[in-house]
Amino acid sequence: MLAALGAAHSAPALAQERWVGTWATGLQALIPPDPASAQASDGGGDLFGPLPRIRNQTVRQFMRTSIGGSRVRVTFTNVFGTHPLAIGAAHVAVRAGEAAIDPQAGAPLTFDGERSVTIEAGATVRSDAVDIDAPALGHLAVDMHLPGDTWRGRSPISGLRGAWTTGYVSPAGDHSGAENMPVDATLQSWLFLSRVEVAAPRETQVIVTLGDSITEGFGSTADTDSRWPDVLAERLGEAHGAAAPAVLNVAISGNRVLRGNDGVFAALSGAGPGPLNPNAGFGPSALDRLDRDVLLQPGVTHVIVLESINDIGMTGDPASPTVEELISGHRALIQRARARGLTVYGGTLTPFEGAQYYTEDGEAKRQAVNDWIRTSGAYDAVIDFDAVVRDSANPRRFLPMFHPGDWLHPNDEGYRAMGDAIDLTLFARAP
Repeated sequence: MLAALGAAHSAPALAQERWVGTWATGLQALIPPDPASAQASDGGGDLFGPLPRIRNQTVRQFMRTSIGGSRVRVTFTNVFGTHPLAIGAAHVAVRAGEAAIDPQAGAPLTFDGERSVTIEAGATVRSDAVDIDAPALGHLAVDMHLPGDTWRGRSPISGLRGAWTTGYVSPAGDHSGAENMPVDATLQSWLFLSRVEVAAPRETQVIVTLGDSITEGFGSTADTDSRWPDVLAERLGEAHGAAAPAVLNVAISGNRVLRGNDGVFAALSGAGPGPLNPNAGFGPSALDRLDRDVLLQPGVTHVIVLESINDIGMTGDPASPTVEELISGHRALIQRARARGLTVYGGTLTPFEGAQYYTEDGEAKRQAVNDWIRTSGAYDAVIDFDAVVRDSANPRRFLPMFHPGDWLHPNDEGYRAMGDAIDLTLFARAP
């Protein structure tokens, strides 16, 4: 649920404006390790590093905007938590360096006029609006002082494990709004944040990208904003300037259309198969998270779906779904999005021969799903990512220049090719 805070303070200044997201993230439950276990010493570390234990510390997290605006508000979330989350203070500002902010381009955040707020278990809270100039395709910093213990009772942390963006944790105390925040630790996740909004022209379009690690940015260089949705946002900004659509990336590594994080085995890090680290990916299935992560984004107009390779590859128990079940899942996504008036585009599944979970049966399913995406007419249009990155000499594989060595994920060049291949006229406004 969304707490009704700040309504009187957050209306767009002009009737010609409305609130839309400039950045958002998919959300998953990040489970702290048992403090008494051996894992506690490294925070249950995985390929994204340890999940930090934050106790009376300040977290500074950075996010890249897709569009700009002169008024900003931030949504904080405890949607998966089982205990209340106390935020002692929060602040938003324009980034000025590695861990630094511009103090002249920032402001403290309030919640119905108060500097602190407690978010109940399962709830989400939106800040009051502040007047700062958020640049398009720039970086904002959101600080939050967390006076409690984020491992309390092993309450799940609501966030995204793989941010591909470095955040910073201070020593003890409230350092929110400090120009050069002292740093005690770093993190590669987004914690307790779900969206940053700006007041934008009413006609602003909002594109949401729903996907897995191939949309989240696995295999890209951290802190370079090289994901294909980033490339799309850049191209739209170059083409349309201040009238560009917003692009919100709500992908989650390991995500699947039909099943969520329910204990299957996977090896996303390339370290070999083993019991699922609950922090390594997955999240709720695309069908289960569609409302929260896509349909309830303010002003959403389009969604691009690039999902199902993990449904095919992560067999677990029960076995991998049939082609008919996968297609049925896609049809359900399309129908629910269309019922909200959205335009829905489908991306073809990229090659995966050579990946750890590749099988000939899985390849046959990928080809069948891609044939359906291309020819059924179920999607409003098709973005043929498969054709962009596959090796013409062996279409079951990535071009060697487009992957980082795992034969599953694109590298920076692969993501650039995917983003460059999207026809921008798909987002042309009706006359």
